[in-house]
Amino acid sequence: MNFCVVCVLAVITWLTRRRLSCSPPCQHPPRGSAAPASVTRVELCPFPGASLLNVRIDPNSISFNMWKEIPVPFYLSVYFFDIVNPSEILQGRKPQVRERGPYVYREFRHKSNITFNDNDTVSFLEYRSYQFQPHKSRGLESDYIVMPNILVLAAALMMENGPISLKLIMTLAFSTLGERAFMNRTVSEIMWGYEDPLLHLINKYFPSMFPFKGKFGLFAELNNSNSGLFTVFTGVQNFSRIHLVDKWNGVSKVNFWHSDQCNMINGTSGQMWAPFMTPESSLEFYSPDACRSMKLVYKEEGVFEGIPTFRFVAPNTLFANGTVYPPNEGFCPCMESGIQNVSTCRFNAPLFLSHPHFYNADPVLAEAVSGLHPNPEEHSLFLDIHPVTGIPMNCSVKLQLNLYIKSVKGIGQTGKIEPVVLPLLWFGESGAMEGETLQTFYTQLVLMPKVLHYAQYVLLALGCVLLLIPVIYQIRNQGPKDAESQPGLATQPDGLPSPYTPLLQDSLRGQPTSPKA
Repeated sequence: MNFCVVCVLAVITWLTRRRLSCSPPCQHPPRGSAAPASVTRVELCPFPGASLLNVRIDPNSISFNMWKEIPVPFYLSVYFFDIVNPSEILQGRKPQVRERGPYVYREFRHKSNITFNDNDTVSFLEYRSYQFQPHKSRGLESDYIVMPNILVLAAALMMENGPISLKLIMTLAFSTLGERAFMNRTVSEIMWGYEDPLLHLINKYFPSMFPFKGKFGLFAELNNSNSGLFTVFTGVQNFSRIHLVDKWNGVSKVNFWHSDQCNMINGTSGQMWAPFMTPESSLEFYSPDACRSMKLVYKEEGVFEGIPTFRFVAPNTLFANGTVYPPNEGFCPCMESGIQNVSTCRFNAPLFLSHPHFYNADPVLAEAVSGLHPNPEEHSLFLDIHPVTGIPMNCSVKLQLNLYIKSVKGIGQTGKIEPVVLPLLWFGESGAMEGETLQTFYTQLVLMPKVLHYAQYVLLALGCVLLLIPVIYQIRNQGPKDAESQPGLATQPDGLPSPYTPLLQDSLRGQPTSPKA
Protein backbone atom coordinates (compact mmCIF):
# COMPACT_ATOMS: atom_id res chain seq x y z
CA MET A 1 0.00 0.00 0.00
CA ASN A 2 2.91 2.34 0.61
CA PHE A 3 3.92 1.76 -3.02
CA CYS A 4 0.44 2.88 -4.18
CA VAL A 5 0.71 6.08 -2.15
CA VAL A 6 4.10 6.80 -3.69
CA CYS A 7 2.65 6.28 -7.18
CA VAL A 8 -0.21 8.65 -6.44
CA LEU A 9 2.13 11.35 -5.18
CA ALA A 10 4.33 10.91 -8.24
CA VAL A 11 1.36 11.27 -10.62
CA ILE A 12 0.08 14.39 -8.85
CA THR A 13 3.55 15.93 -8.82
CA TRP A 14 3.98 15.20 -12.55
CA LEU A 15 0.61 16.74 -13.39
CA THR A 16 1.32 19.81 -11.30
CA ARG A 17 4.66 20.41 -12.91
CA ARG A 18 3.20 19.94 -16.39
CA ARG A 19 0.42 22.40 -15.70
CA LEU A 20 2.81 24.99 -14.33
CA SER A 21 5.30 24.58 -17.14
CA CYS A 22 2.58 24.73 -19.80
CA SER A 23 0.83 27.84 -18.59
CA PRO A 24 3.36 30.58 -19.40
CA PRO A 25 3.86 29.88 -23.13
CA CYS A 26 0.12 29.65 -23.75
CA GLN A 27 -1.10 32.47 -21.56
CA HIS A 28 1.73 34.86 -22.34
CA PRO A 29 2.80 34.51 -25.97
CA PRO A 30 5.40 36.78 -27.51
CA ARG A 31 4.73 40.45 -28.29
CA GLY A 32 2.42 40.76 -25.29
CA SER A 33 -0.67 39.26 -26.89
CA ALA A 34 -2.68 36.37 -25.47
CA ALA A 35 -3.54 33.37 -27.55
CA PRO A 36 -7.20 33.42 -28.66
CA ALA A 37 -9.73 31.23 -26.94
CA SER A 38 -10.31 29.22 -30.09
CA VAL A 39 -6.67 28.20 -30.15
CA THR A 40 -6.46 26.85 -26.62
CA ARG A 41 -7.91 23.53 -27.77
CA VAL A 42 -4.89 22.85 -29.94
CA GLU A 43 -2.13 24.68 -28.10
CA LEU A 44 1.16 22.90 -27.60
CA CYS A 45 1.03 23.00 -23.80
CA PRO A 46 1.53 19.24 -23.36
CA PHE A 47 5.02 19.86 -24.80
CA PRO A 48 6.45 22.83 -22.86
CA GLY A 49 8.23 25.17 -25.24
CA ALA A 50 7.95 22.66 -28.09
CA SER A 51 6.22 25.06 -30.49
CA LEU A 52 8.80 27.75 -29.88
CA LEU A 53 11.66 25.36 -30.59
CA ASN A 54 10.10 23.63 -33.58
CA VAL A 55 9.21 26.69 -35.66
CA ARG A 56 12.62 28.33 -35.45
CA ILE A 57 14.89 28.20 -38.49
CA ASP A 58 17.28 25.74 -36.94
CA PRO A 59 18.61 22.48 -38.42
CA ASN A 60 17.55 20.77 -35.17
CA SER A 61 13.90 21.93 -35.38
CA ILE A 62 11.10 19.79 -36.78
CA SER A 63 10.00 22.45 -39.28
CA PHE A 64 13.48 23.06 -40.75
CA ASN A 65 13.12 20.52 -43.56
CA MET A 66 9.65 21.88 -44.31
CA TRP A 67 11.13 25.37 -44.54
CA LYS A 68 14.06 24.22 -46.67
CA GLU A 69 12.04 22.27 -49.21
CA ILE A 70 8.31 22.88 -48.97
CA PRO A 71 6.50 19.50 -49.02
CA VAL A 72 3.19 21.11 -49.93
CA PRO A 73 2.43 20.80 -53.68
CA PHE A 74 2.02 24.26 -55.23
CA TYR A 75 0.24 24.90 -58.50
CA LEU A 76 0.31 27.89 -60.83
CA SER A 77 -2.98 28.30 -62.70
CA VAL A 78 -2.89 30.81 -65.57
CA TYR A 79 -5.95 32.30 -67.29
CA PHE A 80 -5.42 34.26 -70.52
CA PHE A 81 -7.65 36.99 -71.89
CA ASP A 82 -8.04 36.13 -75.57
CA ILE A 83 -8.72 39.28 -77.65
CA VAL A 84 -11.88 38.70 -79.70
CA ASN A 85 -11.88 41.92 -81.77
CA PRO A 86 -8.31 43.14 -82.37
CA SER A 87 -9.23 44.93 -85.64
CA GLU A 88 -12.08 46.83 -84.00
CA ILE A 89 -9.81 47.92 -81.14
CA LEU A 90 -7.44 49.53 -83.68
CA GLN A 91 -10.45 51.46 -84.99
CA GLY A 92 -11.21 52.84 -81.52
CA ARG A 93 -13.87 50.43 -80.36
CA LYS A 94 -14.30 48.79 -76.98
CA PRO A 95 -12.09 45.72 -76.39
CA GLN A 96 -13.79 42.37 -76.02
CA VAL A 97 -12.00 39.50 -74.30
CA ARG A 98 -12.67 35.83 -73.63
CA GLU A 99 -11.12 34.05 -70.67
CA ARG A 100 -9.13 30.92 -71.60
CA GLY A 101 -7.78 28.35 -69.18
CA PRO A 102 -6.74 27.41 -66.65
CA TYR A 103 -3.34 26.23 -67.83
CA VAL A 104 -1.94 24.57 -64.73
CA TYR A 105 1.71 24.10 -63.81
CA ARG A 106 3.18 22.23 -60.85
CA GLU A 107 5.53 24.55 -59.00
CA PHE A 108 8.65 23.17 -57.32
CA ARG A 109 10.59 25.21 -54.78
CA HIS A 110 13.79 24.50 -52.93
CA LYS A 111 16.31 26.61 -51.06
CA SER A 112 20.03 26.52 -51.68
CA ASN A 113 23.14 28.43 -50.56
CA ILE A 114 21.76 28.38 -47.02
CA THR A 115 24.17 30.35 -44.82
CA PHE A 116 23.69 30.99 -41.10
CA ASN A 117 25.06 34.38 -40.03
CA ASP A 118 26.31 35.61 -36.66
CA ASN A 119 23.49 38.15 -36.20
CA ASP A 120 20.72 35.53 -35.78
CA THR A 121 19.90 35.54 -39.51
CA VAL A 122 20.11 33.05 -42.35
CA SER A 123 20.62 33.84 -46.04
CA PHE A 124 19.33 31.70 -48.89
CA LEU A 125 18.31 31.55 -52.52
CA GLU A 126 15.00 29.94 -53.40
CA TYR A 127 14.75 28.39 -56.85
CA ARG A 128 11.50 27.75 -58.69
CA SER A 129 10.67 25.50 -61.61
CA TYR A 130 7.40 24.66 -63.36
CA GLN A 131 6.00 21.58 -65.08
CA PHE A 132 2.84 21.64 -67.17
CA GLN A 133 -0.04 19.49 -65.86
CA PRO A 134 -2.31 18.54 -68.81
CA HIS A 135 -4.76 16.54 -66.64
CA LYS A 136 -5.46 19.61 -64.49
CA SER A 137 -5.61 22.08 -67.37
CA ARG A 138 -8.37 23.12 -69.69
CA GLY A 139 -6.33 23.29 -72.85
CA LEU A 140 -2.80 22.60 -74.09
CA GLU A 141 0.35 24.69 -74.27
CA SER A 142 -0.01 24.56 -78.04
CA ASP A 143 -3.26 26.58 -77.92
CA TYR A 144 -3.08 29.95 -79.69
CA ILE A 145 -4.03 33.14 -77.88
CA VAL A 146 -4.52 36.60 -79.41
CA MET A 147 -2.83 39.14 -77.11
CA PRO A 148 -1.44 42.67 -77.30
CA ASN A 149 2.12 42.85 -78.56
CA ILE A 150 3.70 44.13 -75.37
CA LEU A 151 7.01 45.09 -77.00
CA VAL A 152 5.36 47.20 -79.71
CA LEU A 153 2.71 48.91 -77.60
CA ALA A 154 5.04 49.50 -74.64
CA ALA A 155 7.78 50.93 -76.85
CA ALA A 156 5.24 53.17 -78.61
CA LEU A 157 3.95 54.58 -75.34
CA MET A 158 7.48 55.15 -74.05
CA MET A 159 8.14 57.26 -77.17
CA GLU A 160 4.92 59.28 -76.84
CA ASN A 161 6.77 62.49 -76.00
CA GLY A 162 9.68 61.85 -78.34
CA PRO A 163 10.41 63.71 -81.59
CA ILE A 164 8.18 62.94 -84.57
CA SER A 165 11.16 61.93 -86.66
CA LEU A 166 12.07 59.17 -84.20
CA LYS A 167 8.47 57.98 -84.19
CA LEU A 168 8.47 57.71 -87.99
CA ILE A 169 11.69 55.71 -87.85
CA MET A 170 10.10 53.40 -85.27
CA THR A 171 7.02 52.95 -87.46
CA LEU A 172 9.23 52.03 -90.40
CA ALA A 173 11.21 49.59 -88.24
CA PHE A 174 8.02 47.93 -87.00
CA SER A 175 6.77 47.52 -90.57
CA THR A 176 10.07 46.10 -91.77
CA LEU A 177 10.18 43.55 -88.94
CA GLY A 178 6.52 42.62 -89.43
CA GLU A 179 5.51 43.82 -85.96
CA ARG A 180 1.85 44.61 -85.24
CA ALA A 181 -0.15 45.84 -82.27
CA PHE A 182 -1.63 42.39 -81.61
CA MET A 183 -0.07 38.97 -81.98
CA ASN A 184 -1.24 35.36 -82.16
CA ARG A 185 1.07 33.16 -80.05
CA THR A 186 0.89 29.81 -78.31
CA VAL A 187 0.51 29.51 -74.57
CA SER A 188 4.01 28.11 -74.31
CA GLU A 189 5.49 31.07 -76.21
CA ILE A 190 3.64 33.65 -74.14
CA MET A 191 4.67 31.95 -70.91
CA TRP A 192 8.27 30.90 -71.49
CA GLY A 193 9.42 33.06 -74.37
CA TYR A 194 9.60 33.43 -78.14
CA GLU A 195 12.13 34.78 -80.58
CA ASP A 196 11.34 38.31 -81.65
CA PRO A 197 13.36 40.32 -84.19
CA LEU A 198 12.39 43.56 -82.46
CA LEU A 199 13.95 42.33 -79.22
CA HIS A 200 17.19 41.49 -81.02
CA LEU A 201 17.22 44.95 -82.61
CA ILE A 202 16.63 46.70 -79.27
CA ASN A 203 19.32 44.63 -77.52
CA LYS A 204 21.76 45.48 -80.30
CA TYR A 205 21.40 49.25 -80.14
CA PHE A 206 20.02 49.64 -76.59
CA PRO A 207 21.56 46.75 -74.62
CA SER A 208 20.45 47.99 -71.20
CA MET A 209 16.83 48.79 -72.11
CA PHE A 210 15.35 45.33 -71.47
CA PRO A 211 16.60 42.52 -69.21
CA PHE A 212 15.61 39.96 -71.86
CA LYS A 213 18.59 38.90 -73.96
CA GLY A 214 17.21 35.87 -75.76
CA LYS A 215 13.49 35.15 -75.77
CA PHE A 216 10.69 37.36 -74.48
CA GLY A 217 8.05 35.72 -72.25
CA LEU A 218 5.91 36.85 -69.37
CA PHE A 219 7.17 34.06 -67.07
CA ALA A 220 10.55 33.47 -68.70
CA GLU A 221 12.40 35.01 -65.74
CA LEU A 222 10.62 32.80 -63.20
CA ASN A 223 11.33 29.31 -64.51
CA ASN A 224 14.54 27.69 -63.23
CA SER A 225 15.54 30.90 -61.48
CA ASN A 226 15.60 32.35 -57.98
CA SER A 227 13.65 35.21 -56.42
CA GLY A 228 16.71 37.01 -55.05
CA LEU A 229 18.90 36.62 -52.00
CA PHE A 230 16.78 36.70 -48.85
CA THR A 231 18.23 37.22 -45.38
CA VAL A 232 15.72 36.49 -42.61
CA PHE A 233 15.86 36.17 -38.83
CA THR A 234 15.98 32.62 -37.47
CA GLY A 235 14.34 33.33 -34.08
CA VAL A 236 17.02 31.35 -32.20
CA GLN A 237 18.33 34.33 -30.21
CA ASN A 238 15.36 36.69 -30.52
CA PHE A 239 12.12 34.81 -31.05
CA SER A 240 10.05 37.97 -31.55
CA ARG A 241 11.73 38.56 -34.96
CA ILE A 242 11.38 35.03 -36.31
CA HIS A 243 11.01 34.79 -40.13
CA LEU A 244 11.15 38.59 -40.58
CA VAL A 245 13.17 39.76 -43.57
CA ASP A 246 16.37 41.58 -42.67
CA LYS A 247 17.58 42.20 -46.22
CA TRP A 248 16.74 41.31 -49.81
CA ASN A 249 19.60 41.27 -52.29
CA GLY A 250 21.71 42.96 -49.64
CA VAL A 251 19.44 45.98 -49.08
CA SER A 252 16.98 46.74 -46.30
CA LYS A 253 14.73 48.82 -48.59
CA VAL A 254 14.18 49.09 -52.33
CA ASN A 255 14.30 52.19 -54.51
CA PHE A 256 11.47 51.52 -56.97
CA TRP A 257 8.95 53.89 -55.40
CA HIS A 258 8.62 57.52 -54.38
CA SER A 259 8.33 57.30 -50.60
CA ASP A 260 10.30 55.64 -47.81
CA GLN A 261 7.18 53.87 -46.56
CA CYS A 262 6.49 52.24 -49.94
CA ASN A 263 10.16 51.25 -50.33
CA MET A 264 10.30 49.47 -46.96
CA ILE A 265 10.82 45.70 -46.87
CA ASN A 266 8.34 44.53 -44.24
CA GLY A 267 7.21 41.18 -42.93
CA THR A 268 8.48 37.75 -43.94
CA SER A 269 9.47 36.16 -47.23
CA GLY A 270 5.87 34.93 -47.61
CA GLN A 271 6.17 31.29 -46.52
CA MET A 272 5.95 31.18 -42.70
CA TRP A 273 5.01 33.66 -40.03
CA ALA A 274 5.51 34.09 -36.29
CA PRO A 275 3.39 31.77 -34.09
CA PHE A 276 0.69 32.66 -31.55
CA MET A 277 -1.47 34.76 -33.85
CA THR A 278 -4.57 36.61 -32.73
CA PRO A 279 -7.43 38.21 -34.71
CA GLU A 280 -5.51 41.48 -34.32
CA SER A 281 -2.53 40.01 -36.18
CA SER A 282 -1.77 40.75 -39.82
CA LEU A 283 0.30 38.98 -42.47
CA GLU A 284 3.05 41.09 -43.99
CA PHE A 285 5.49 39.81 -46.60
CA TYR A 286 7.78 41.12 -49.29
CA SER A 287 7.00 40.02 -52.86
CA PRO A 288 9.90 40.34 -55.35
CA ASP A 289 7.44 39.81 -58.23
CA ALA A 290 5.36 42.81 -57.14
CA CYS A 291 8.49 44.75 -56.07
CA ARG A 292 6.82 45.74 -52.79
CA SER A 293 5.66 44.62 -49.36
CA MET A 294 2.06 43.51 -48.98
CA LYS A 295 -0.16 43.26 -45.92
CA LEU A 296 -3.13 40.92 -45.44
CA VAL A 297 -5.72 41.32 -42.67
CA TYR A 298 -7.66 38.85 -40.54
CA LYS A 299 -11.12 37.90 -41.78
CA GLU A 300 -12.44 34.85 -39.90
CA GLU A 301 -11.72 31.59 -38.12
CA GLY A 302 -11.99 28.32 -39.97
CA VAL A 303 -11.06 24.65 -39.98
CA PHE A 304 -8.94 22.92 -42.61
CA GLU A 305 -9.00 19.10 -42.47
CA GLY A 306 -9.66 19.21 -38.73
CA ILE A 307 -6.97 21.83 -38.05
CA PRO A 308 -8.13 25.26 -36.79
CA THR A 309 -7.04 28.17 -38.98
CA PHE A 310 -7.21 31.94 -39.30
CA ARG A 311 -8.12 33.27 -42.76
CA PHE A 312 -6.31 36.40 -43.95
CA VAL A 313 -7.40 38.36 -47.03
CA ALA A 314 -6.31 41.43 -48.97
CA PRO A 315 -7.72 44.72 -47.65
CA ASN A 316 -9.59 47.04 -49.98
CA THR A 317 -6.64 49.42 -49.84
CA LEU A 318 -4.02 47.01 -51.20
CA PHE A 319 -4.09 48.45 -54.74
CA ALA A 320 -5.96 51.67 -53.95
CA ASN A 321 -4.56 54.86 -55.47
CA GLY A 322 -3.13 57.74 -53.47
CA THR A 323 -6.39 59.67 -53.54
CA VAL A 324 -8.38 56.88 -51.88
CA TYR A 325 -5.55 55.75 -49.60
CA PRO A 326 -2.83 58.41 -49.07
CA PRO A 327 -0.10 55.95 -47.88
CA ASN A 328 -0.14 54.48 -51.41
CA GLU A 329 0.80 57.83 -52.93
CA GLY A 330 4.37 56.59 -53.18
CA PHE A 331 3.32 53.98 -55.75
CA CYS A 332 2.04 56.65 -58.13
CA PRO A 333 1.72 57.93 -60.86
CA CYS A 334 -1.70 56.38 -60.35
CA MET A 335 -4.76 55.88 -62.46
CA GLU A 336 -8.12 54.54 -61.27
CA SER A 337 -8.18 52.98 -57.82
CA GLY A 338 -7.66 49.23 -57.72
CA ILE A 339 -4.61 48.93 -59.98
CA GLN A 340 -0.97 49.49 -59.14
CA ASN A 341 1.58 50.91 -61.54
CA VAL A 342 4.64 48.62 -61.61
CA SER A 343 6.39 50.28 -64.54
CA THR A 344 9.24 51.53 -62.35
CA CYS A 345 10.33 47.96 -61.60
CA ARG A 346 9.41 46.53 -65.02
CA PHE A 347 11.75 48.42 -67.43
CA ASN A 348 9.28 51.36 -67.57
CA ALA A 349 6.69 49.36 -69.49
CA PRO A 350 3.11 50.54 -68.72
CA LEU A 351 2.22 47.41 -66.70
CA PHE A 352 -0.28 47.35 -63.84
CA LEU A 353 -1.13 44.83 -61.13
CA SER A 354 -4.67 44.23 -59.87
CA HIS A 355 -7.02 41.57 -58.62
CA PRO A 356 -8.48 39.29 -61.34
CA HIS A 357 -11.21 40.86 -63.48
CA PHE A 358 -10.52 44.17 -61.66
CA TYR A 359 -12.18 42.84 -58.53
CA ASN A 360 -12.20 45.43 -55.72
CA ALA A 361 -11.25 48.15 -58.22
CA ASP A 362 -13.01 51.16 -59.66
CA PRO A 363 -15.97 49.78 -61.70
CA VAL A 364 -14.88 51.96 -64.63
CA LEU A 365 -12.00 49.57 -65.32
CA ALA A 366 -14.19 46.47 -65.74
CA GLU A 367 -16.81 48.41 -67.70
CA ALA A 368 -14.20 49.53 -70.26
CA VAL A 369 -13.59 45.92 -71.37
CA SER A 370 -16.31 43.47 -72.40
CA GLY A 371 -16.09 39.97 -70.95
CA LEU A 372 -15.04 40.75 -67.39
CA HIS A 373 -17.11 39.52 -64.45
CA PRO A 374 -15.45 40.20 -61.07
CA ASN A 375 -16.71 38.29 -58.03
CA PRO A 376 -15.18 37.58 -54.61
CA GLU A 377 -15.61 33.79 -54.70
CA GLU A 378 -13.37 33.32 -57.75
CA HIS A 379 -11.11 36.36 -57.72
CA SER A 380 -10.20 37.17 -54.11
CA LEU A 381 -7.00 35.92 -52.52
CA PHE A 382 -6.67 34.30 -49.09
CA LEU A 383 -4.23 32.53 -46.78
CA ASP A 384 -5.35 30.04 -44.11
CA ILE A 385 -2.77 29.99 -41.32
CA HIS A 386 -2.49 27.69 -38.30
CA PRO A 387 -2.42 30.43 -35.63
CA VAL A 388 -0.32 28.57 -33.05
CA THR A 389 2.62 27.81 -35.36
CA GLY A 390 2.22 30.42 -38.14
CA ILE A 391 2.41 27.70 -40.82
CA PRO A 392 0.10 28.06 -43.88
CA MET A 393 -2.40 25.24 -44.30
CA ASN A 394 -4.16 26.42 -47.46
CA CYS A 395 -3.53 29.42 -49.67
CA SER A 396 -4.59 30.92 -52.96
CA VAL A 397 -2.87 34.13 -54.13
CA LYS A 398 -4.43 35.62 -57.26
CA LEU A 399 -3.13 38.57 -59.27
CA GLN A 400 -3.77 40.03 -62.70
CA LEU A 401 -1.30 41.60 -65.12
CA ASN A 402 -2.57 44.49 -67.23
CA LEU A 403 -1.17 46.67 -70.00
CA TYR A 404 -2.11 50.30 -70.56
CA ILE A 405 -2.52 50.90 -74.29
CA LYS A 406 -3.47 53.94 -76.37
CA SER A 407 -2.96 55.47 -79.79
CA VAL A 408 0.38 57.29 -80.11
CA LYS A 409 0.48 59.99 -82.75
CA GLY A 410 3.21 59.30 -85.29
CA ILE A 411 3.32 55.51 -84.75
CA GLY A 412 0.98 53.91 -87.26
CA GLN A 413 0.84 50.50 -85.60
CA THR A 414 -1.21 51.95 -82.71
CA GLY A 415 -4.05 53.02 -85.02
CA LYS A 416 -6.92 54.73 -83.15
CA ILE A 417 -6.75 52.72 -79.95
CA GLU A 418 -8.69 54.41 -77.20
CA PRO A 419 -6.87 54.65 -73.84
CA VAL A 420 -7.68 51.54 -71.83
CA VAL A 421 -6.12 49.27 -69.20
CA LEU A 422 -6.29 45.94 -71.01
CA PRO A 423 -6.00 42.72 -68.98
CA LEU A 424 -3.41 40.28 -70.31
CA LEU A 425 -3.80 37.34 -67.93
CA TRP A 426 -4.42 36.48 -64.32
CA PHE A 427 -2.80 33.73 -62.33
CA GLY A 428 -3.33 31.98 -59.03
CA GLU A 429 -0.67 30.33 -56.92
CA SER A 430 -2.34 27.77 -54.69
CA GLY A 431 -1.19 25.10 -52.28
CA ALA A 432 -2.72 23.00 -49.53
CA MET A 433 -1.12 20.70 -46.98
CA GLU A 434 -2.04 17.11 -47.70
CA GLY A 435 -0.99 13.47 -47.41
CA GLU A 436 1.55 12.33 -44.84
CA THR A 437 2.60 15.88 -44.00
CA LEU A 438 -0.98 16.82 -43.11
CA GLN A 439 -1.45 13.66 -41.03
CA THR A 440 1.77 14.29 -39.09
CA PHE A 441 0.81 17.89 -38.50
CA TYR A 442 -2.68 16.92 -37.32
CA THR A 443 -1.34 14.19 -35.01
CA GLN A 444 1.30 16.36 -33.34
CA LEU A 445 -0.58 19.64 -33.13
CA VAL A 446 -4.21 18.61 -32.70
CA LEU A 447 -4.65 14.97 -31.73
CA MET A 448 -1.81 14.57 -29.21
CA PRO A 449 -2.59 17.82 -27.33
CA LYS A 450 -6.22 16.72 -27.03
CA VAL A 451 -5.24 13.25 -25.81
CA LEU A 452 -2.83 14.66 -23.24
CA HIS A 453 -5.35 17.29 -22.22
CA TYR A 454 -7.88 14.63 -21.23
CA ALA A 455 -5.22 12.18 -20.03
CA GLN A 456 -4.21 14.51 -17.20
CA TYR A 457 -7.73 14.37 -15.78
CA VAL A 458 -7.86 10.59 -16.19
CA LEU A 459 -4.55 10.26 -14.36
CA LEU A 460 -5.73 12.63 -11.67
CA ALA A 461 -8.90 10.59 -11.17
CA LEU A 462 -6.86 7.39 -11.13
CA GLY A 463 -4.56 8.88 -8.53
CA CYS A 464 -7.51 9.78 -6.31
CA VAL A 465 -8.83 6.21 -6.61
CA LEU A 466 -5.44 4.77 -5.68
CA LEU A 467 -5.30 7.15 -2.74
CA LEU A 468 -8.71 6.05 -1.44
CA ILE A 469 -8.04 2.30 -1.72
CA PRO A 470 -5.57 2.07 1.24
CA VAL A 471 -7.79 4.34 3.36
CA ILE A 472 -10.84 2.15 2.81
CA TYR A 473 -8.80 -0.99 3.41
CA GLN A 474 -7.49 0.38 6.71
CA ILE A 475 -10.96 1.31 7.92
CA ARG A 476 -12.38 -2.13 7.07
CA ASN A 477 -9.57 -3.90 8.95
CA GLN A 478 -9.95 -1.84 12.14
CA GLY A 479 -13.62 -2.89 12.77
CA PRO A 480 -13.21 -6.67 13.70
CA LYS A 481 -10.11 -6.05 15.81
CA ASP A 482 -11.93 -3.54 18.05
CA ALA A 483 -14.82 -5.97 18.58
CA GLU A 484 -12.52 -8.84 19.67
CA SER A 485 -10.55 -6.68 22.11
CA GLN A 486 -13.72 -5.55 24.12
CA PRO A 487 -14.29 -7.92 27.31
CA GLY A 488 -17.60 -9.91 27.63
CA LEU A 489 -19.84 -10.53 30.62
CA ALA A 490 -19.09 -14.27 30.87
CA THR A 491 -15.37 -13.74 31.17
CA GLN A 492 -15.43 -11.30 34.08
CA PRO A 493 -13.49 -12.57 37.20
CA ASP A 494 -15.45 -13.54 40.27
CA GLY A 495 -13.58 -11.25 42.56
CA LEU A 496 -14.69 -8.15 40.76
CA PRO A 497 -18.06 -6.68 41.54
CA SER A 498 -20.67 -6.73 38.94
CA PRO A 499 -22.74 -3.68 38.35
CA TYR A 500 -25.77 -5.84 39.09
CA THR A 501 -24.48 -7.18 42.48
CA PRO A 502 -26.40 -5.75 45.48
CA LEU A 503 -24.38 -3.62 47.81
CA LEU A 504 -25.87 -5.49 50.84
CA GLN A 505 -24.27 -8.67 49.69
CA ASP A 506 -20.87 -7.03 49.72
CA SER A 507 -21.40 -5.67 53.23
CA LEU A 508 -22.55 -9.00 54.62
CA ARG A 509 -19.58 -10.77 53.25
CA GLY A 510 -17.32 -8.62 55.26
CA GLN A 511 -19.01 -9.51 58.72
CA PRO A 512 -17.93 -12.48 60.99
CA THR A 513 -20.14 -15.53 61.19
CA SER A 514 -22.30 -15.76 64.35
CA PRO A 515 -22.70 -19.04 66.45
CA LYS A 516 -25.68 -21.18 65.88
CA ALA A 517 -28.61 -20.76 68.20
